[in-house]
Amino acid sequence: QWQLVESGGGLVEPGQSLRLSCTASAWNLDYYGIGWFRQTPGKEREGVSCINHSGANTNYADSVKGRFTISRDKAKNTVYLEMNSLNAEDTAIYYCATQTPFVCTLTASDYNYWGQGTQVTVSS
Repeated sequence: QWQLVESGGGLVEPGQSLRLSCTASAWNLDYYGIGWFRQTPGKEREGVSCINHSGANTNYADSVKGRFTISRDKAKNTVYLEMNSLNAEDTAIYYCATQTPFVCTLTASDYNYWGQGTQVTVSS
């Protein structure tokens, strides 16, 4: 069964960091690009970052450029989102997703397989 699983969310103070992980049960992520998205209540799902299957192509939303880094570890079948200098506006449920065929876009409607999400809360 195709399933993406996010982990690593939590409660942090402004300025701190978190690393989110996205892994897949029952399939090898080596052949799939991954996108990270986030959503807060009452708002549309926002694209944060994406990475293609090789890791050679990445993209970031302007709001996170210079603070977030997407990467992948093929040995661990995992895609990471390293988030630094977090602020209250980063508070959201974060989702990873994929699409086939994959194009590294930040448009949620392009993606057709989603994880369940992990909550990130930035608060003092």
